[in-house]
Amino acid sequence: MDGRCAVDTWTQFGCTHASFSPRITFGLGTDVYICTGSDEVYVFNTRERKVTAVLQFPAPVSDLSESHDKQLLYVSCGSGVYCFSPLLLLSRAQTSPADASSRPAVLKISSESLVVGEEGVSSLLLVGSVLLILSQRETSWLLSLYKTQAQSSSYELLSSFSLPLVSAGAQGDTERAGMRRRPVLSCVHSGDPSSTLSDSHIHLKPVLFKLLFGIDTALAKSPVILFGLPDGRLCFLPLRLPGSRLRVLHSLEQPVVFVGASVVKETDPGHAQCLVAMGEQGRVVLMKAIKGGSEGAGSTAGFIEGCVPGPVVCGSVDQHHLYYSTGSDLLLLDLSEGSSGREGQERDEETSSKTPAALQSPTSLNVCGVMTLAALEHNTAGGVQLLGLSVRGQLQRIVLPEGRQDVGVSSQTSSHGGRSVRDLLSAIGGVCERVSALKTTIKSKNQILRHLNQVLNVSFLLTARTNAEEHPPVQEKQIRCRAMTRWSRLLQKDFLTLTCVLDNSSPYVLEQGWTLSVTVFPVSYSPSAGGESSSTNFSFPFHDLHPGETLEVSLPLAAAGDTCFPLRVACSLIFSLSSLLAEEERTHLPDLQSGCISLPLDTLTVDWLHALQLSRPTTHPINKNSTCQSSNITTDTVQAFLSSHRTRCIGRGGGGESAAKAEQYSARFRVSSELLGDALVETSDPQNLCIALLDWLLSEGPGGGRTGQQGDKSSLSSSVVQARGPNGETVKLSAKEVNIGEESSGKEESLSTIEVQVDSSSIAAVCGLHHAVLHRIQALLQRAPESTASTKRVLSSGLRRALQRAERLLPQIQQSRISGVFGDGTSTGQMTRSLLAIYQELRENPLLII
Repeated sequence: MDGRCAVDTWTQFGCTHASFSPRITFGLGTDVYICTGSDEVYVFNTRERKVTAVLQFPAPVSDLSESHDKQLLYVSCGSGVYCFSPLLLLSRAQTSPADASSRPAVLKISSESLVVGEEGVSSLLLVGSVLLILSQRETSWLLSLYKTQAQSSSYELLSSFSLPLVSAGAQGDTERAGMRRRPVLSCVHSGDPSSTLSDSHIHLKPVLFKLLFGIDTALAKSPVILFGLPDGRLCFLPLRLPGSRLRVLHSLEQPVVFVGASVVKETDPGHAQCLVAMGEQGRVVLMKAIKGGSEGAGSTAGFIEGCVPGPVVCGSVDQHHLYYSTGSDLLLLDLSEGSSGREGQERDEETSSKTPAALQSPTSLNVCGVMTLAALEHNTAGGVQLLGLSVRGQLQRIVLPEGRQDVGVSSQTSSHGGRSVRDLLSAIGGVCERVSALKTTIKSKNQILRHLNQVLNVSFLLTARTNAEEHPPVQEKQIRCRAMTRWSRLLQKDFLTLTCVLDNSSPYVLEQGWTLSVTVFPVSYSPSAGGESSSTNFSFPFHDLHPGETLEVSLPLAAAGDTCFPLRVACSLIFSLSSLLAEEERTHLPDLQSGCISLPLDTLTVDWLHALQLSRPTTHPINKNSTCQSSNITTDTVQAFLSSHRTRCIGRGGGGESAAKAEQYSARFRVSSELLGDALVETSDPQNLCIALLDWLLSEGPGGGRTGQQGDKSSLSSSVVQARGPNGETVKLSAKEVNIGEESSGKEESLSTIEVQVDSSSIAAVCGLHHAVLHRIQALLQRAPESTASTKRVLSSGLRRALQRAERLLPQIQQSRISGVFGDGTSTGQMTRSLLAIYQELRENPLLII
C-alpha cells in the first residue's frame, strides 16, 4: 500500500441541491455528525460504519457545533439555533434493540429545542459557557455572544459586535452554484491545551499568540475568536478582554475557506508553530514567529503568502501537512521544517525562503470530488486517515500511505517517477468518473433544450395563427381539433358523447408534458341558475404525438332531456414546464410545478342539429361549429312505446280533451337555389337541392368539408326528415322548392328558392333548430357572390311587406306589455298566447336568404 492513497466509500447520502456548504464534525466516541447543507443532519458511527440516526430540522442547516463534553449539539438553521442531546433523543426513539439495528432512527427536532431565535445565522461556536453566533444582515456582519443556561430554554444575550459588510471582489464558485459558503469561525487559545477540544479550537505557541493578538490579550490569557469572511477579511476579537473590539488581522482578498494551525517543528510538538489561512482562489497565508535573537527577544510575526492551484473547496491540516480539495483533485502541502537543532535568524530566513517554493508544488493524492474534509486519526502504522464527503454525497475514508515525510520539494521528481501502476489506474478511474458525470449532465441538458425547442416551435406556430388578421382555412391549420357527437346508452340512460380528435399535421412532435384541455360551457344560461354560466373542464395528458398522427378522446356532453344547447367546446393545448426536469429535480423547484403554457386551438359549437336522433344511425365528423349525430333504432322504438302508453293513460284519466293533438309550432325560411347550387355543387346533384340541403344541414358544415362522406347519397332519400330532439320531443325538417315573384314591377320577375320548415310540438325545439339552421346558412353568405339587381328587387319587396306587417303588429305588442305591467285582469297564460300569436304572424312570410 506504500505510495498509494486508498479510498473506502462507507455510505451514500445521495446528490442533494444544498443551500449551504457541507460540514463534518466529530461527536462522542465513534459518532460523526454530517451536515450536507440540507435540512437533515446524519449521525454516522465509524465503528459500525452505518447511519444510526437522521435529525430533521424545519429549514436547511447552516452550521453545527458540539459542546466540550460532546453531550450537546448546537445546530443553526433558518429560524435560529437549536440545542439538544442526540444520545437522549436516540434512546427515546429506539423502543427495542431490533429498531436500533434495522434502520436509522428519524428524529424531528421540534421548536422546544430552540434556544436562540435569530434569523440569518451563518456560523456558530461554543467557547466555555459562551455561545457565539455570526449572522449576516443587510449592511453588516453581527457577532452575538449568548450565555448558555442548562435549565433555561432561552439564552441570555451578553453582547454583540457589528462589522460593516464589504462585497467580495470576485464571486466564489459556490455562490455561483447556488450554495452559500459559511464564514470560518474558530477559537485560538494560548498555552497547553487543558482538554481535548474540537477542530474549531486552535492552540498556538505563546510567542506567536502574543505577536498576532497583542500582549494584553496574552497576559489576560483570553481566548481569541478568529473568523474569516467571504470578502477575504480575517478578523479577530479577544473574548475576555475588557473594552475589546473587532479588528482585522489580514486580508486574503478572496473568500476565506479554511483556517487552521500546524506544528511545523518536531523539537516542540506541544504547540502549533504556524497559523494557516486559505482563500477560495488558492491564496495561502502562513503566520509564523520570525526570531530575531535568543529566547524570543525581538521576534516578529511573519506573514508568508503563496498561491496554490485552485479553486479551493475545503481544507484540513495535521501536524505537518495541509490537505485541500479543488473539487477535481485532493492535494497535499508539506509544512514541516524537520528536526534540526539550528535556531536563530539564519534558520528562520532559510525557512521563509523555502516555504513559498513548497506552496507552489503541491502533491496530488488522486482523489476527486471531495467537498469537505476532516482529519479522522493516525493509525498505528503512521498513516493519516481523512474523512471526506464527495460531491455525489458519498462518505469516504481516505487513507494516506505511511512514511510520506519523504514527499517534499526535494523528492517530488522521484515520487512522480516512481508512481505505481495502481496509482495511475486510480487517477484514470477518477477522471473517467468525472467525465461520465459531465457527459450525463450534458446529455440531460441537451435533451431539455431540444424538448424546449419543440415546445417553442409549437407555441410560435399556434400563436402566429391566433394573432393573424385573417385565419387560414381549416385545411391549412397544422394542429387542429375536430369532433363528432354520438348518442350512447349507459346505465339505462341515453347520453350524448363528444369525441374530440387532435390532428397533428405539423412537422413537430408533441412530446411528454402536453395536455389536451377541453372546456364545455353553454352559450346562454337560465336565469334560475343564479346568473352564472357553469363550465366543465376535461384534461387528457398525452406524449409522443408524431407528425401525421391523431389523438382521439371521448367525454360525456349531455344527458337525454337536457336543453342546454347550444354548447361551446373550447379546445386548447397546455404544456407543463415541470415536465422538462427529472423527477428528483422537480422537488427542488416547487415554483415550477404550477408553471404552464396554454395555447388555444379551436372553439367548436354543438347545437340542436348535432343532438338530433334520426330514424337511422349516421355518423359524421365535425370541425369547428359542426358536429354529427347518431341514433339507436331500438331506443327509438322503446321511447315511442312508452310515449304512446303514457298518452293512453292520460287520456283515460283526464278525458278526451287531454288526448287531443298537441299544438304544433313551426318556423320557415327560404334560401336562394342559386346560392345553394354554388355551395353544394361539389357534394350533391344540383337537380335535387332539397335533399342535398337537408343532408348538408345534418352533416358537416362548409368549414371542414365532407371528410369521408363525399358522394354519399344514401344518407338521406327524402326531403322530409323525422327526428327526436335532446328533450325527447319529435321534430320534423322538410324542404321544398318555392318560386317568389315581384308583382308590383312592370314585368314579372321570379326567384327560385328552397323553403326549409321546422315543425314540432315543443317551442324550445323549434327555436333551437331554427337558430342552428340559420347559423349554418350564415357560412354560405360569407362566401356567396354579390346579388344581382333582380334579386335585390325581390328582397326589397319582401322587406317592405315585412315592415308593413311589423307596423301593424306593433300596437298589439305594446298593449300586451302594458297589460302585463299594470295587471288589468289579463292572466299570464292569455298574455303568453297573445305574444305567441304575434310571433307566428311575424313568421308567416318566411325569411328569404339570397
